[in-house]
Amino acid sequence: MKNLLWFLLGVIGGFVAAHLMNKDPRGHEVLADVDARITEFTDRIGDAYREQEARISGIVDEVKDAASEAYEAGKSVSHTAASAASDAADAVDDATSAEQKLTD
Repeated sequence: MKNLLWFLLGVIGGFVAAHLMNKDPRGHEVLADVDARITEFTDRIGDAYREQEARISGIVDEVKDAASEAYEAGKSVSHTAASAASDAADAVDDATSAEQKLTD
């Protein structure tokens, strides 16, 4: 609780000091300069964030495309394997039928 009180007193004191500095023309210039630097910093951070977001978005799109292609290729292989298994089963049935006819 004591730390919270000191924190609040510091914040209030900072606002009072900034208000008093803003009344003086030199203080006003200093605060305007600080504000300009903060704005420039936040703009740079925002630009870097958007650039990184676009880069990551591009990577995610590439991964989605690769996964889709792999899925389609897997589906094709699966279909081919199922068809080959069906053909093999038919061949075994035909051979079994032929063997039964020969033994009868």
